[in-house]
Amino acid sequence: MRAAVTDRYGAPEVVRVAEVARPRPRTGQVLVRVRAAAVTSADSRIRGARFPAGFGVPARLMFGVRRPRRGILGGSFSGVVDQLGPGVGGLAPGDEVCGMTGVALGAHAEYVAVRADRLARKPTQVTHEQAAGLLFGGSTALFFLRDKANVGPGTSVLVNGASGAIGTNAVQLARHLGATVTAVTSTANHALASRLGAERVIDYADGGLAASTERFDVVLDAVGNLSIDSGRRLLRTGGRLLLVVASLGQTIRARGDVVAGAAPERVADFEFLLRLVARDEITVVLDQAHDLDGIVEAHRRVDTGHKVGNIVVRP
Repeated sequence: MRAAVTDRYGAPEVVRVAEVARPRPRTGQVLVRVRAAAVTSADSRIRGARFPAGFGVPARLMFGVRRPRRGILGGSFSGVVDQLGPGVGGLAPGDEVCGMTGVALGAHAEYVAVRADRLARKPTQVTHEQAAGLLFGGSTALFFLRDKANVGPGTSVLVNGASGAIGTNAVQLARHLGATVTAVTSTANHALASRLGAERVIDYADGGLAASTERFDVVLDAVGNLSIDSGRRLLRTGGRLLLVVASLGQTIRARGDVVAGAAPERVADFEFLLRLVARDEITVVLDQAHDLDGIVEAHRRVDTGHKVGNIVVRP
């Protein structure tokens, strides 16, 4: 099969398309023919060995000290069941599914072997590109807003970095949960943030949050440029600061009104998000879609830090 292979750390050009052996599903696994896979900030960080401050050593121990331990990146995907491994029931070849692979990665390829309990059925109203683009940012935003901050009617939410994969979902999900949303983004993305549900947009180039005197019940930082102190200054009494991108020091210090850490990959969350997309209650924002041969360009776009929503490849 064809796959995007990364056998050393570096710039986007280290990724190459090559023929590799097709994986075989083990007990409890499903072989999925990948129709679309997201290229995310997580893929970019792993490829370039650019991890949040303090996470360099533990991340290299997890992903590979001298080179990526998993040569095929990609964690969020959508596709069609091709083959069932031993002990798998409830699915059949031809079923449309989507999911996330966790630290196993492997989705930037024509086929990926995934545990069956990590798969959600893709609704017919949702395209493969939408499903692949939805899961990473959507599940992260949902976890922080709903599960960690209890966002609901009447809550005021600030989303810092409202135009990325996490931010576009955070604006919409906060609005869906009943909150009033203020978005921080560039001038070029003001209209997008408003369409997604933000009642007010702050331009980060015009003083941004440093010039803001407003206070919010919840502040979600999807960029990583807020410190704990600067984030707390934006909170109302009893508010909560959500550091989606945090350094090791911030993660260790996060307690009480500060939340940091990795979001879980839960099928129930995937199913919830997919239902919202199928009912047109939230939109999956797609920046670019490439064939697998466009994988380098996809990584370049992610590296700019200016992608709008999600980038997907179609192996």
